[in-house]
Amino acid sequence: MKQLGDIAGVFAYLSLLTVGGGMAAFPELKTLTVDTYHWVTFPEMLHFYSLGQLAPGPNMMMVASIGAVVAGIPGALVALIAFFLPTGILTFVIGRVWTHLATWRWRPAIQAGLGSVSVGLVLAGAIIMGRGALTTVLYAALAIVVFLLLWKTKINPAYPIVASGVIGLVAHYL
Repeated sequence: MKQLGDIAGVFAYLSLLTVGGGMAAFPELKTLTVDTYHWVTFPEMLHFYSLGQLAPGPNMMMVASIGAVVAGIPGALVALIAFFLPTGILTFVIGRVWTHLATWRWRPAIQAGLGSVSVGLVLAGAIIMGRGALTTVLYAALAIVVFLLLWKTKINPAYPIVASGVIGLVAHYL
């Protein structure tokens, strides 16, 4: 039962860090699930995140995988509810208040500040993920190629994602 309480506490806290999306919570997700509680290893967490990117729906559904590793199906359900419910309620409440503050003079400053925070949190998540995922020259080169493809072309991101998975699979077996 303590494990379910720990899962609820960790993922409810992480829920509130997702300003800018799930990647914004990634550094703290790593700290709590890998370093503090030792629920999963960093490579496992990267794999869960990658699978979350491929699966339909929010990419942070991967929290269910971590909850399942810790406490089975109940752990998965607690992780999902704890991660999505607080932010959902907060978004609903702030959305209602925000419309009433449409002419408030501080509103543009708050929006600009939250935008900057979002970029910083997402960049921190990308750096942490990169440190764990770019373990060989092949994977670093693959990341650079995919980045350049997505930056310079209008290619559907699904193509480089699937191609990268195939390349990684082939590299693993060679």
